[in-house]
Amino acid sequence: MSKEKKDNLILKLIVGVIIGLIIGLFSNEPVIGVIQTIKFILGQIISFTVPLIILGFIAPAITKMKANASKMLVAMLILAYLSSLGAAIFSMLSGYMIIPMLNILTVVDGLKTLPPMIFKLNIPPVLSVMSALVLALFLGLAIVWTDSKKLEAALDEFNNVILSIVYKIIIPILPFFITTTFATLAYEGSITKQLPIFLKVVVIVLVGHFIWLSILYTIGGAVSKQNPLNLLKFYGPAYLTAVGTMSSAATLPVALSCAKKSKSLDDDIANFAIPLGATVHLCGSVLTEVFFVMTVSQVLYGTLPSVGTMVLFVVLLGIFAIGAPGVPGGTVMASLGIISSVLGFDDTGIALMLTIFALQDSFGTACNVVGDGALALILNGIFKKDKSLQN
Repeated sequence: MSKEKKDNLILKLIVGVIIGLIIGLFSNEPVIGVIQTIKFILGQIISFTVPLIILGFIAPAITKMKANASKMLVAMLILAYLSSLGAAIFSMLSGYMIIPMLNILTVVDGLKTLPPMIFKLNIPPVLSVMSALVLALFLGLAIVWTDSKKLEAALDEFNNVILSIVYKIIIPILPFFITTTFATLAYEGSITKQLPIFLKVVVIVLVGHFIWLSILYTIGGAVSKQNPLNLLKFYGPAYLTAVGTMSSAATLPVALSCAKKSKSLDDDIANFAIPLGATVHLCGSVLTEVFFVMTVSQVLYGTLPSVGTMVLFVVLLGIFAIGAPGVPGGTVMASLGIISSVLGFDDTGIALMLTIFALQDSFGTACNVVGDGALALILNGIFKKDKSLQN
């Protein structure tokens, strides 16, 4: 997209948030019922295309990497885990220092119940996100191993088709999806009632996101020997989209278009790293969850978990994050088992954890999305030399 179109997208996203909040605060039940229906349908359309985007970008990107393909996949998975683990440890240490000094309030009474949708139009994806990811990896690697030129050319055509869907369908409907999302949040009171209670914690976590992104991009710049700001400056639309959709997967079309605008990234590496990162790299969500479980433990149980317990939790959480779906609340939902088994949270603790996590889920997602660019920069620095020698 041109710079003018990019700026228009930012403006549309901001306007969508504002209009959504106004509609949600002043609408009655029938109107929100209609908005709920529109939001559901738009969400279904976006969800339907996400596996196709993963298949359409990762598989062709692998075929272009030739001998580097297997090594790059392993490197990306290792980088994603190390980033999530590092974010978790950073959050844990911050929690032990900051939480005891905070006067944290408990959760407020129930929110307004959202009215039922007028109707449901289910559009199930052809593949699940994880099935698409595994198929893309296997297909791409197998084409490299067998040197299948016809399938490689077919994947290139498929890539162009999916790119057209992204630009002509998905990106234009995103502002409307964000408007409906914020309208429902404002109507039920998630923003107006819960924000004052957890504002301190959310602000601390937001600062943590920016610190961690600074660390990641500094490393990315050092490894790639490029100014990381030359990539970071294009990520505004992706950050805002992630705040609105609360989903790394749903933000993927915009994140990919942002990353590909920068000359700091090789196109093939961007096509590979950004869709894969949307599925396996959830550093912002992990950082958030660690701080929040410590906060909830202090609120409900009067104490922070022991250091040994937290170390076990963050090591396991990094693994769970790689397999977590890039959808709203995906990280915390995937890790409910270890929240109860390792930390010993009861039903009340899990409910409060889900509530406080949902309050800032959009910002954690935005951190995940922007962080993918830093990992792509690192991959670019590691593999570009080999790729240029090969070409």
